[in-house]
Amino acid sequence: MCLAVPAKVVEIKGNIAIVDFGGVRREARIDFLRDVKIGDYVIVHTGFAIEKMDEKAALESLKAWEEIMSVLEE
Repeated sequence: MCLAVPAKVVEIKGNIAIVDFGGVRREARIDFLRDVKIGDYVIVHTGFAIEKMDEKAALESLKAWEEIMSVLEE
């Protein structure tokens, strides 16, 4: 089972995006997606951005993750 967390694209270098997972930055290949821009939200799996998300859906998902993590920390 995979759990996916949206990441925000903060930089693009060719076919590689630097994405931000809530303060943790990683590289992600963007070969499989069209028209990825800085500020977009993407789902990353095994180092590849596999889906773009609209900002509203991404922020809702991030909020849900924060709630899950806070419950797990209790």
